[in-house]
Amino acid sequence: MNKLKLTTLAFQHLLAMYAGAILVPLIIGGSLGMTPEQLTYLVSIDILMCGIATLLQVMRGKVFGIGLPLVLGCTFTAVTPIITIGKEYGLGSIYGAVIASGAIVVLIGGIFGLLVKLFPPIVTGSVVTIIGITLIPVAFNNAAGGDANSPDYASSENVLLAFLTLAIIILFYRFSKGFMRSIAILIGLLVGTVVASFMGFVSFDNVRNADMVHMVKPFFFATPEFNLVPIVTMTIVAIVSLVESTGSYFALGEMTKTPVNSKNLARGYRSEGLASVIGGIFNAFPYTAFSQNVGLMQLTGVKNRAVIGIMAVMLIALGFLPKVAALTTIIPTPVLGGAMIAMFGMVISQGIKMLGRAVVESEGNAMIIACSVGMGLGVTVQPGIFNFLPGSLSILTSNGIVAGSLTAIVLNIIFNMIPWRRDEKAPIEESAPVQMKEEVVSTTEKHA
Repeated sequence: MNKLKLTTLAFQHLLAMYAGAILVPLIIGGSLGMTPEQLTYLVSIDILMCGIATLLQVMRGKVFGIGLPLVLGCTFTAVTPIITIGKEYGLGSIYGAVIASGAIVVLIGGIFGLLVKLFPPIVTGSVVTIIGITLIPVAFNNAAGGDANSPDYASSENVLLAFLTLAIIILFYRFSKGFMRSIAILIGLLVGTVVASFMGFVSFDNVRNADMVHMVKPFFFATPEFNLVPIVTMTIVAIVSLVESTGSYFALGEMTKTPVNSKNLARGYRSEGLASVIGGIFNAFPYTAFSQNVGLMQLTGVKNRAVIGIMAVMLIALGFLPKVAALTTIIPTPVLGGAMIAMFGMVISQGIKMLGRAVVESEGNAMIIACSVGMGLGVTVQPGIFNFLPGSLSILTSNGIVAGSLTAIVLNIIFNMIPWRRDEKAPIEESAPVQMKEEVVSTTEKHA
């Protein structure tokens, strides 16, 4: 395959993952009140880190790198936890939690195959559903304009612009196929921004003021701070991401005729953990496999590691060009809100799909979903409900994602893993990997 064709295919993969890659820093930065200049840097470092994280997986070493054509980017399951940690504990705690959770993943990478039985689809699906539902208010707030104190908040122009963007995404997703369908979100953002420019919503000042080239710096926004609650929260998010990534590992292993054994999985897990550690040092995010790129490989039939390696180099190069990142910051808040409704809705859809088969396997699974989702949302809406408990228990009761996740884990053990329930269904050890491969692997819209 010649270099021009490899580069063209690499650029196609870059477009497929770009919307998901840039939306995470834009949402998090906007929610934490960052300035346009800070957003530009945040987007730049995220793009660069996507490239580094991808290279870590594409390579095949003795300790790191699964050696498959995987594309890595920040998972949307991390958005709500990061925003919550930032508002309650500060930026330093975000990056301390990202680094610590990444280090934990590196340490448990070799034994995670033994722990995965604690995270079957009934557990991970509940967690993803909780996170997706809690993201929807963020999307609608942005669709209304983002700032409730602004005089044009929820104005007809803002709302129409948001739902025009959403309508464009829906139309492309419904009536296009293949690659065009995979970039429906990106097209919606582009068209929405063009329409907004005619309405006077777009300013290019940040692009003009941005440098042509810059150097990235460790601890640019804050020095890491290590607090227990944020670390536990991000570790749970990291474990859920590992379970989802496992599906992509198996899918690409089958597509490329590459055996995926316990050693390969361990190297893949460690690479994701290492990517999170590096991301935290440079004030970026945790990273996970992007399944839309797996779907693109299925469509094109091209499964060459060189293509993904070239794409990773492109991302790294873009990370040093602030003007490219600044272009993403001109997207008006209502346009972002319209795209968020679709993307966060897909997170919920992913969670529901993971729960689909599990809920019909036993009546106990329905109760697990009911209680874990109820606990997660309840604590999110009323975080002070357990204030009467000792402060040492606040780690379990003050965060909706932690409370919902632990509820799902404990109830799964009670209903599905203790001996007297095993006569009702197959053991978790046997059913979980199959469900992961069938339910998680084939989902190409998790991030886009």
